[in-house]
Amino acid sequence: MTAVAIVVPFVWLAWLILTEWVPMFPLNDLTPGNLRHRLIAASVNYPIPLLISGGVALHQTWSLVAATVVCCLIIVGHVQSWWLPYFGVSSAAQRELYRTDYARTLKVLPAEGRDVVIDVQHMVVGVLSVVMLATTLTATLTA
Repeated sequence: MTAVAIVVPFVWLAWLILTEWVPMFPLNDLTPGNLRHRLIAASVNYPIPLLISGGVALHQTWSLVAATVVCCLIIVGHVQSWWLPYFGVSSAAQRELYRTDYARTLKVLPAEGRDVVIDVQHMVVGVLSVVMLATTLTATLTA
């Protein structure tokens, strides 16, 4: 399971890179106007899976716990960025970011009466985040 827990963060990272840099409309909307936001997101998000994989690969109690904590923070960030706004708890900044960068992307959830609707590309991020947490937690508990 440790090998899987090392690989899954790289899959998560690959999905982010793919959807943030390869035009696949309507899965993503890579308009020139959102380049700055994508660069900031890349600089913040891309090192995280490397830390998780590294923590699992070190296979020390402290590194496994740290990797698990980072995975939990990713889940919290995902819920705060997408699921809370979908259920009506959003800031003006979140609604504006959604309007400019994600309003035209592919969605499967009902949008009526919602200011922010999670799109398919971020639903996949959420699933991969849960898988990453599960594999990291399993590696931690079986160490």
